[in-house]
Amino acid sequence: MQAPKARSEARSPAERRTFLYVALFAASGLVILGGVLGFVAFGSSGGGSSTAATGTKRYSENCVEKSYPGLPPRHLQSPDAKVKYDSFPPSSGPHYQTPAPWNIYDEPIQQTILVHNLEHGGIIIQYGDVPEDQISQLRDFYQSDPNGLVVAPFPQLGKIFALTAWNAPPYTEGKFKDVDPGKGYVLRCKAFDEKAFAKFRDERRGKAGERIPVSSLTPGA
Repeated sequence: MQAPKARSEARSPAERRTFLYVALFAASGLVILGGVLGFVAFGSSGGGSSTAATGTKRYSENCVEKSYPGLPPRHLQSPDAKVKYDSFPPSSGPHYQTPAPWNIYDEPIQQTILVHNLEHGGIIIQYGDVPEDQISQLRDFYQSDPNGLVVAPFPQLGKIFALTAWNAPPYTEGKFKDVDPGKGYVLRCKAFDEKAFAKFRDERRGKAGERIPVSSLTPGA
């Protein structure tokens, strides 16, 4: 499988660096980490819920958010490390030591990498086998306010979109002892829903433990 690629529009120098950078540590393409729980949501849509979920919030007819107990942060030496996360997609916990550059991608990115982006206060938007016109709408949504966002396909989602965030009290970079891991959040949507996506982004972005100002989370950074 080829390495993940950012969207095929003409890239800026920063975006070209992004592609090369991600290719180095995600060359294996999609890796689904062992131990992730199985889920079922929206019938056979491919998303899901877990017995670990602690709360449910309906954003719209198409979108439901579930919260999960935050898992303690820890740096992993390999993006291929197997981790048992408590939500799908992962919304907190151990993660690869280097996050992905903020951008929109054409290919999947390993979940251990994306959890590090969540720890910095970012929002991850992933999608399964959804209509191309909805992917186009998602691309426009990303372009309208791209800071702190990673957008990528994730075939294991089936026919849904999933947005993830990690909210926790601030802690010092790399100092993980006795930190409060907060909560992870997963918004699952049966269809692209701009209002629901924007609400989740605005409520959850920039509130993670090892947070970085959203103004600094620019595409390619």
